[in-house]
Amino acid sequence: MENLLNQNQQILSQLSKIQLLSLDVDGVLTDGGIFYSEDGSISRKFNVKDGVGIKRIIKIGIKVAIISAGVSGSIPSRAATLGITHVFTGVNDKRSVLENLSKDLKIDLENSAHIGDDINDLELFKIIGFPIAVADAQPEVLDAAKIITQKKGGQGAVREICDALSNQVAKSY
Repeated sequence: MENLLNQNQQILSQLSKIQLLSLDVDGVLTDGGIFYSEDGSISRKFNVKDGVGIKRIIKIGIKVAIISAGVSGSIPSRAATLGITHVFTGVNDKRSVLENLSKDLKIDLENSAHIGDDINDLELFKIIGFPIAVADAQPEVLDAAKIITQKKGGQGAVREICDALSNQVAKSY
């Protein structure tokens, strides 16, 4: 699959149908690195630009969820700062979580996107309308993606998608 800016316009125009954006954390909102302190607590480095993009799409009505296999650490705090209310951490079965959330929000999975980077995102990719991989995702994830970002995880990949979503929603008015 080609990078986002080289995607065909038909795929990009379909982004205006997205009502729910689900995000992985480690390797998507971060570069995949995890810091452990002496007391065993976990911290992560998030990209501020991704946060601005997330706030923009929430403002225009797109629901955002975090579905991560990673343990909490700083994830709930970062989500709260951004206004993300649907936060699921320590998840082994991401597919079931997204299916249940989709039902609760009354959003068709065809109108959902997930940004992932590793093989535990592949089950989600099978059921959603817009599987999205960050540029440095694992090869299997890149192969399964409909869209691939130009930027790597933790380096503005989420912002890239949020900006594309914002632009497509604006064009649909």
